[in-house]
Amino acid sequence: MAKKGLHPERVECVITCACGNSFTTLSNKESHFVETCSKCSPAYTGKDNKVTRKGNADKFKKKYNLD
Repeated sequence: MAKKGLHPERVECVITCACGNSFTTLSNKESHFVETCSKCSPAYTGKDNKVTRKGNADKFKKKYNLD
């Protein structure tokens, strides 16, 4: 049998992302702020910043004279 008063009360929580997206879930706090979510994270969206990758590869080739 579980002890009463051991766990915090679960309330409806609003999660807000830096991109402006928000959704609700259950938590022990009424609101949370996150930096990335499934709407803006490259891991979920598949939209990676290819310009940065290309720039890093070019820097590497230039540094080691691979061109």
